[in-house]
Amino acid sequence: MLVEDDPNLSEVIRDFLDMQGYEIICAFDGEEGLTTFYRNNIDLCLVDVMMPKKDGFGLVEEIRKLNDAVPVIFITARSMKEDRIRGFKVGCDDYLAKPFSTEELELRIHAILKRCQTKTYETRNGDKEVYAIGKYSFDYANMILKFEEQEQRLTKKEADLLHLLVINKNQLLKRELALKMVWGDDDYFIGRSMDVFITKLRKHLRQDDAISIINFHGTGFVLEVKETA
Repeated sequence: MLVEDDPNLSEVIRDFLDMQGYEIICAFDGEEGLTTFYRNNIDLCLVDVMMPKKDGFGLVEEIRKLNDAVPVIFITARSMKEDRIRGFKVGCDDYLAKPFSTEELELRIHAILKRCQTKTYETRNGDKEVYAIGKYSFDYANMILKFEEQEQRLTKKEADLLHLLVINKNQLLKRELALKMVWGDDDYFIGRSMDVFITKLRKHLRQDDAISIINFHGTGFVLEVKETA
């Protein structure tokens, strides 16, 4: 996945890597990058730092919630030591300052992918995780929500929406982001559909009083899970 807001540079990098045999998926801002990552199986991320809507640092922080293993290379004109330190702190594997040669970029990609071949991405996009939600167990891969000995099979969209709420537990999940990541669009009518799914999830989770899905009107939702003594 290439996330670069300069369309000319994006096209140059995409065309070069395409000739090297890589399959490139492009995004042009941080929010689109997060949606693209969530909706595709990504093997490596090339991320610009200075972008609209969500910068590269914020994007990689969100990606790390979904997948802590996928390699990330920052490509940026910002080469200050503080930026490099922050980049590695949020979880990047390499940092390439602009301007750079496409040949150097390809060599770095090759080196990182070769190093990562020994890893098995059991948590690609988080889809192999089993999450604890209060007294519930949520098996995202198999779309099963379990409470004691009771199992509730979820629909794909219910599971995807609950997954987003869980990885942002006790934090605001923005409506627009959830709509784009689960439905691929954020228009009004799809938004009404998401509200119906939120109601369904509340019913599925009603057996644990410590769990609630709070609606912040026009802004988003918070899956609140209170600590129990």
